[in-house]
Amino acid sequence: MSEFEKLVSEQMKIMDKLLDLQAELDRCKQVESELRHLERDARLHTIQEEIAIKRKDLADIQSVFQKQTEQVIRSYRRSEKPSSYV
Repeated sequence: MSEFEKLVSEQMKIMDKLLDLQAELDRCKQVESELRHLERDARLHTIQEEIAIKRKDLADIQSVFQKQTEQVIRSYRRSEKPSSYV
């Protein structure tokens, strides 16, 4: 497996994590909305903390994904350079 293929494979794994985390964040926000409606402050505080953690995790994963994208692009460009001289 080439470096490019490995990077793309790793990036796909990160994308899966990113999508899972985004779904979790959406679920938490839905629960938050329901709890606001029910005015359950104690539980609302807990879910707000969970949302803050998920947002931070999401930002961290997005940063990793961005860096991987840059690596994939660099790897692709390196792999294409020799063939461009042919």
